Amino acid sequence: GGTAAAGERLGELLREKGAKKVVVSDLSREDMAEVIEDAFRYPRMVVCAASYDGGVFPVMHDFLHHLQIKNYQKRVLGIVENGSWAPSAGRVMREMIGQMKDCRIVEPLVTIRSRMKAADEEQLSLLADSILA
Repeated sequence: GGTAAAGERLGELLREKGAKKVVVSDLSREDMAEVIEDAFRYPRMVVCAASYDGGVFPVMHDFLHHLQIKNYQKRVLGIVENGSWAPSAGRVMREMIGQMKDCRIVEPLVTIRSRMKAADEEQLSLLADSILA
């Protein structure tokens, strides 16, 4: 639940900073087709995922693969990764997004170590500022 909590908190921060429409989706629980539809509906997106076996959690890998094959392009993205001892999700998501045409990744790449801490809140706030700029 640490990744979901970070995603929810980022959604709150985006709303507090003036974002008119914020959609937070849980790829493990929601219909993949609807989440993909939302990705194409909006010009900005933040992907949040846990590290898994030296890569990224499988449903996020599947989601990003679907975006690649559907020619997802011309978007601004942020990345939040979660990993206890060797975070790898951010690297994999950055590589997959890097293969998409005209997709720009904003900084900072936020790394959560299992559960959010005070320093993570500050990093999420900086990411919210970057995604809204």
